[in-house]
Amino acid sequence: MFLFAGLGNPGPKYAGNRHNIGFMALDAICRRHRLGPLRRRFQSMAAEGEIAGEKVIALFPETYMNESGRAVAEAQRFYKIPLDHIFVFHDELDLPPAKLRIKKGGGNAGHNGLRSITAQCGNDYFRIRLGIGHPGDKALVHAYVLNDFAKSEKPWLDAVCDACADFADLLAQKRPEEFQNRAHLFLDAQGFGEQKRVGEKG
Repeated sequence: MFLFAGLGNPGPKYAGNRHNIGFMALDAICRRHRLGPLRRRFQSMAAEGEIAGEKVIALFPETYMNESGRAVAEAQRFYKIPLDHIFVFHDELDLPPAKLRIKKGGGNAGHNGLRSITAQCGNDYFRIRLGIGHPGDKALVHAYVLNDFAKSEKPWLDAVCDACADFADLLAQKRPEEFQNRAHLFLDAQGFGEQKRVGEKG
């Protein structure tokens, strides 16, 4: 069994925020693979189903970003899911818009949602890092991530969510590198391969 967790803040007030791209990507996966229906479990809205013949639970924590680990840990314990079967979709300031990368373990780069999951579950889960770019000044980060995506950003945002949905089967088949490569090729083909790379760290 696999656990796919999207990170974000619950409720309509936050629904369009850059910080909620993890929710958006996971929502696209649920629609594409017909996971559901959503119901309240594990301090989350949760949906279950199969992807590539594997049972998957999709988790949208309702704990707010900083306490995401409480929800993820509750589901992990209930189903006894190993850490390397957990995939967390989250916003990444250190990647430019329309860039996607996956890694297992490593640092949390100041991301409070990841910090909470690591504290509650351990560190060796997979992160799907969804680039949103950086405002250029650390003092502006809080407002930046809690602001909605601009209308001009919708094409690349939709493409990133589509890539996650299209290739989610590769995650359930334990082929994370291929997931990343296929997503890159897809985004390149959509015209987003040449997004500005200034300041990229990841």
